[in-house]
Amino acid sequence: MIGRLHHTVVDCPDPLALASFWSEVLGTPISFRSDDFVVVAPDGEHSGLAFQRAPDHRPPVWGDPARPQQLHLDVMVDDVAAAHAQVLELGARRLTTTPPGAGAGAGDVYADPAGHPFCLVPRPGWASPVDGSDR
Repeated sequence: MIGRLHHTVVDCPDPLALASFWSEVLGTPISFRSDDFVVVAPDGEHSGLAFQRAPDHRPPVWGDPARPQQLHLDVMVDDVAAAHAQVLELGARRLTTTPPGAGAGAGDVYADPAGHPFCLVPRPGWASPVDGSDR
């Protein structure tokens, strides 16, 4: 091993705004903040998802090979329909027209406020509940 992953860094025009969106979606606090770099992680001693200012950021356009996705996050959820409503309320934009929760690979693709695609995926049976219950 040469190293260990520290942060996944996402370019965006407004790091605080995008970190705030993902902090709410993931239920994880903002653990570091500067004008040009913001981290969402359990605390200042953990790795996490980071957002760095890119003034000339051009968001991907879903389905357009001229501006393809640069990365995407799969967000595991207990209830896809409930998560659908919550991410839209936080400022996400729907990129597909398949009904939320229609099944794996059938849709549930969104864009965060800076245009990065992400998917809401139902929690697989092997994973513990996202909400922390004993279901």
